[in-house]
Amino acid sequence: MESRRGPLKSAVPSNVVSPVRRCSRTACGRPAVATLTYVYADSTAVLGPLATYAEPHCYDLCAEHSERLTAPRGWEVVRLSDASGPSRPSGDDLEALANAVREAARPQERTAQAGGKGGGGRSGDPVEVGRRGHLRVLRSPDS
Repeated sequence: MESRRGPLKSAVPSNVVSPVRRCSRTACGRPAVATLTYVYADSTAVLGPLATYAEPHCYDLCAEHSERLTAPRGWEVVRLSDASGPSRPSGDDLEALANAVREAARPQERTAQAGGKGGGGRSGDPVEVGRRGHLRVLRSPDS
């Protein structure tokens, strides 16, 4: 587009705009983690998980600003937790997963222990006849 003084220039080049949503607070450049919405009819400020889309009537806040949020006098702050979304695994979850992987990597030891504990194993258990990487070829003892 041209004006009388020459071509119009964009104030911000498009390659500088970040796809990450930032905190709406002035001079804060941290990534947004929560969305603040005001419900004026109920005098309520609702702080919830980051909205899927940026809305013009909502404010995206970083972790620090969402924790320190206060509402005007006479207003109530409602903090919604995102229990439906995926939660980060705890240390116990990761340890349990590692133990399960270790246990699955030792099928021969487990079979030998089960066989040595008086029963000799069940007669219908499949027998491993080959292995390729993490895959096993099993044959039923009946065949």
